[in-house]
Amino acid sequence: MADFNSVPEMFLHRITTTPDAPAFKYPVGVTWETKTWAETGARVKAIAGGLRSLGLAIEQRAAILSQTRYDWILCDLGILCAGGATTTVYPASTADECQYILADSDTAAIFVEDDKQVQKVLSQRAQLPALKKIITLDGTASSDGFVTTLADFEKAGTAWHAANPGAYEATIAEVRKDHLATLIYTSGTTGRPKGVELLHECWVYEGGAIDAIGLLNKDDIQYFWLPLAHSFGKVLEAAQIRIGFMTAIDGRIEKLVENLAVIQPTFIAAVPRIFEKVYNKVIAGAKAGSPLKYKIFQWSLGVGREVSRLRQNGQEPSGFLAFKHRIADKLVFSKLKARFGGKVKFFISGSAPLSRDMAEFFHAADILICEGYGLTESGAASFVNRPTKFRFGTVGHPVPGTELKLAPEDGEILIRGPGNMRGYRNLAETTAETLDAQGWLHTGDIGEVDADGFLRITDRKKARWLPTERA
Repeated sequence: MADFNSVPEMFLHRITTTPDAPAFKYPVGVTWETKTWAETGARVKAIAGGLRSLGLAIEQRAAILSQTRYDWILCDLGILCAGGATTTVYPASTADECQYILADSDTAAIFVEDDKQVQKVLSQRAQLPALKKIITLDGTASSDGFVTTLADFEKAGTAWHAANPGAYEATIAEVRKDHLATLIYTSGTTGRPKGVELLHECWVYEGGAIDAIGLLNKDDIQYFWLPLAHSFGKVLEAAQIRIGFMTAIDGRIEKLVENLAVIQPTFIAAVPRIFEKVYNKVIAGAKAGSPLKYKIFQWSLGVGREVSRLRQNGQEPSGFLAFKHRIADKLVFSKLKARFGGKVKFFISGSAPLSRDMAEFFHAADILICEGYGLTESGAASFVNRPTKFRFGTVGHPVPGTELKLAPEDGEILIRGPGNMRGYRNLAETTAETLDAQGWLHTGDIGEVDADGFLRITDRKKARWLPTERA
């Protein structure tokens, strides 16, 4: 599965294989701009050069403090291609939280979205002796050079490469699968945030496992809005690099519905609250219509539920039911699907439990939601339902290469595989409590496996300390 040594090696392979294929779309004013893999690679190389000019070493940390956007991806890959590791920081973090994360990680440089976020970091500068540079994506440079713009940083990186020919490829060749790639701070249930150390092997494995499932292909179009500071977002970045599909990226949630009509994606990863909002809006809209329209809605939903039951058993409707379903689709379901752009094949749900009722409602409306499960500590994508093999109320089967075991004493879900973390940064005792000597990650979740191998989460283990939230 892990046929690449690192994310940079996998990225260079993608650029070489499909240099002119569209890689990303992102909003510029009222339009969308498209960048190929080769164009993306050129900017990543410039950012990596800027970091090398600062002396960034293998596994040394550089951070990103920004909402989800194209530049986030560029900076992340730039850090990795410079041999460094990315420390992720949520944009909503306070100045004190930023200081703790940057100090605990010994971050040497940080990419920051705008002047407001820059001020958070500058207010803590005296407590961050390891920090050499702030690079702002949209903000202004400082007179002392401590804060520089991304554009100027890329120029410096290009100049560094000109003075050091071949160093970029040589650095990438140095990066091994057991080197640190990502440091994600997540609070779990108590205390200060814990830095989850995820290796290059994790992301290379996850990308390969998703590819092996056949869930996605190079012709898919992803609409991406999830926080990239979270492992759910990061695993989709790895999958895109491995498979080569295009991603339209915009972290502004308020633009979600508007953007879907323009992008017309084939799949979207989301969290349950998005489906709940859509559900509530659909139900409210149906009830607000005329009594006749509401009766048509209820009739269509009933037909959809009949079809859903068949499809859950691997069958397709025929005869009069198939005819009724075509009518229901024309009158009701097609309008709902149009809200998502009209071309979505399925959704992927993660981060929190999805209610079975919610999954069944959308499936009745001819929209499949494939729920998955994992922790930040397991690289996010440990289990997932497939479009061809799914069961509502479960999180599916393990992805290829991931092992599952239920603890005999209480049914706790234990996970072992290349996606598991190296450990918690500077927390050896806590790491030992969570990751045992045999490599099993103790998730803190209780589960059961049905006769067909589908995992169902049934409870949360009660203990003095538990791993972090679902990814």
